[in-house]
Amino acid sequence: MKPATEIGTLADRAFEWLEESIIKGVYAPGERLDEVSLSKAFGISRGPVREAIRRLEGKRLVERVARSGVRVAQRTLEDLVELLTVREALEGMACRLATERISDEALDELDALLDGHSADVTAIPEAGYFQRPGDYDFHFRIIQACGNRLLTQMLCEDMYHLLRVYRFHSSKRTGRAVEALNEHRRILDAMRKRDPALAEKEIRRHLARAREAVANQATAPVPPRLKPV
Repeated sequence: MKPATEIGTLADRAFEWLEESIIKGVYAPGERLDEVSLSKAFGISRGPVREAIRRLEGKRLVERVARSGVRVAQRTLEDLVELLTVREALEGMACRLATERISDEALDELDALLDGHSADVTAIPEAGYFQRPGDYDFHFRIIQACGNRLLTQMLCEDMYHLLRVYRFHSSKRTGRAVEALNEHRRILDAMRKRDPALAEKEIRRHLARAREAVANQATAPVPPRLKPV
């Protein structure tokens, strides 16, 4: 696969393709990204690839290493636990605010979204529960509905791309896809009841399981992509 070549979208497509490749582990932590090789693989000039790499660097998915070029960022288990702890608190707050402000129509759209997710998981169980970015992402939609610009920026811009790396690996755990879907349903049910406290409790419980799973890796065999550096 390579980015589409419509005028004006080359850097966007290259960014999206590289981001997904990093999330899925096609490019492993610490692996070098060669601008020339990527431009040849995509069949595009180096300019859009260079811009895509700059954007990845801004999202902290890649980093420049002295005398070594650009490499996929590496993070320890401790880094992930800290990130997920902050996420739990901030998304809990976002879900509480969204429950107070979201429209009935938007809740119906979330319901339909989860129906689509359920169909995807049922069709390809081994693929896990990997949500495409933006409006196809249940968490993203809730955050966008919270009505707090600073909170939205922190979760949907500053932290979002880093969190997607972990969420992909978490979703691949056997049985996790169905569990996560059921947890999403409980979150939505609480929002439909217009119960902000319950909605926050449900989403924090959902996110705590992800955090605890990472913390438990300290005493369990660690998948190659998550080994401490």
